[in-house]
Amino acid sequence: MIRGRVTDWALALVLPVLLLVAYDAWARTAGDFFFPPLSEIGATFADEWLFTRIPTDLLPSLGRMLAGFALAVGGGVALGALLGFSRMLSTALDPVLQFLRALPPPALIPVSLLVFGAGDGAKVFLIALGAVWPVLLNTVDGVRGVDRTALDMARSYRVPAHARLTRLVLPAALPRIFAGARTALGIAIILMVVSELIGADNGVGYVVQLAQRGFDIPEMWAGTLLLGLLGFGANALFVAFEKRVLHWHIATTGRASSAPRRRSRRPTPKPTEAAGARRS
Repeated sequence: MIRGRVTDWALALVLPVLLLVAYDAWARTAGDFFFPPLSEIGATFADEWLFTRIPTDLLPSLGRMLAGFALAVGGGVALGALLGFSRMLSTALDPVLQFLRALPPPALIPVSLLVFGAGDGAKVFLIALGAVWPVLLNTVDGVRGVDRTALDMARSYRVPAHARLTRLVLPAALPRIFAGARTALGIAIILMVVSELIGADNGVGYVVQLAQRGFDIPEMWAGTLLLGLLGFGANALFVAFEKRVLHWHIATTGRASSAPRRRSRRPTPKPTEAAGARRS
């Protein structure tokens, strides 16, 4: 089992390592100012992002991203459960939700700055508004996909509504909710960067934009590398948490990926043997 995991990790690292080696070889040969070699990018990354800018830029960005993501998940699950339960409420709120969903979050930056100012509130609002929709829609689908027979049985046994919601509906909808939350996490990281491009004085997006404007190309690439590592690490942590919470779901649906059991095939009887068995 350990050998299999090591093999999987090795296969997963082959393509990234080859791409990095190919880029470094090309950058050293081309000598382009806008594409420095990996050694220069790595040195800038170590100097800037391993120690210096962690408290001043990285931690504020992570705090705003996590706050917006938490609001998106909490609000999306709560509103999605209500819309999934009530068809009337879903029909009444559908035009408003579709209008808000159609608005691109970057277009709301001036509105958020006008309402919340240039502080963290505007950035958290923008992240939450853009990341809430995958959670909301997946929660609605998950709630509506609950087995109606189980719901009718719970009603016939006079199970209270809050107990049906917390012990039956939400556990059954959790796989879809986690799928929406995983998508929302990537959107939250993107909007974290977008929200820091205007009206900000710190953050990873602010530093990357400042480096680009000042033609500090190694620092720009180091910030971009940090964003990629941040997204990769956040997704890995989320997947580990999802496997821990949904172990029952993964154990049920993962049977198809396991090796099929070998069935012992009985020898096919010859025609004469089969005829003799029928006569007897």
